[in-house]
This record gives sequence, C-alpha cells and structure tokens, in this order.
Amino acid sequence: MTEDRPSVYEFAGGASAFLALATALNNRCLEDPVLNHPFSHPGHPEHLERLAGYLGEVFGGPPIFSESCGGHSAMLLIHAESGADEDMADRFVTCFDLAVEDAGMSYDLEFRQLLHEFMVTAAREVNSVSPFGSVVPPGTPMPHWSWNGPTDS
Repeated sequence: MTEDRPSVYEFAGGASAFLALATALNNRCLEDPVLNHPFSHPGHPEHLERLAGYLGEVFGGPPIFSESCGGHSAMLLIHAESGADEDMADRFVTCFDLAVEDAGMSYDLEFRQLLHEFMVTAAREVNSVSPFGSVVPPGTPMPHWSWNGPTDS
C-alpha cells in the first residue's frame, strides 16, 4: 500500500542514491554511440550533482535544483534547440533504465516502473523543445512524482 511508504526520494536512499544514479546515467550515456557526443563535451563542473538534485527533487527530495539552478525551465533551456534526433529520447530512457540497475537501486517493481515512466515522460518533454526555434516558457513548473505518478505539487 503506497500511503504507508516513505517518499520515493527516501525509499530510493536519498541524495546519495540519486548521485549514484546520476553518475551511472552519465557513464551509460558516454558509452552510447549517439549520446556520447553531447555527454562527452565539458559541461558544468557540478553536472552530476545538479542532475542528482533535479532527479531527487522530482521524487520528493529537497528543492536543491529549483533553488540553485533555476528550476524546470532552466533544465529545459539547457536542452532546447539542440536539434536532437527523435531516437535520442529512446536511447536516453534505455540508458536511464540500465543506470538504475548500475546504481544498485531497489528491485521493487513499483519503484522501477515509476522511475521508468517518469523518464519516458521527461525524455519526451525534452525532445519537444529540441527542434531549432523552440521556446521554453519561463516558470515552467517543476515536475513532482509520488508513488501514484505525477502530482500537481
């Protein structure tokens, strides 16, 4: 019964678990022949911590990404107008699913399915702003997911 469970963030293991996931995801993307290109370029020196903060916040963790990195609109702006191919979203989801395994996250089926469903939704949203000329509205709300999926808060 999901109402007796801790938040998804707490269930996952908190900040350290999401940092392990971000690290594993980055490594998986570097191994992918298509995703390697965008992931191999030097980015922000705290990329992994920022990614971990974003993912953690989505699943009930502290609002680290929103407070220090500009929130959801800022994340979308990083990926906007990249001209990404349609298959990049599917490749990213595959890398994410494998990274969940690599990071040693719980084998709880409901947990794994929830992470997967979030990433499918997130990858589609990022792909939607990848065409040149795309506009990301300021103040796009941060997604939040609970055991029941996306929430309004």
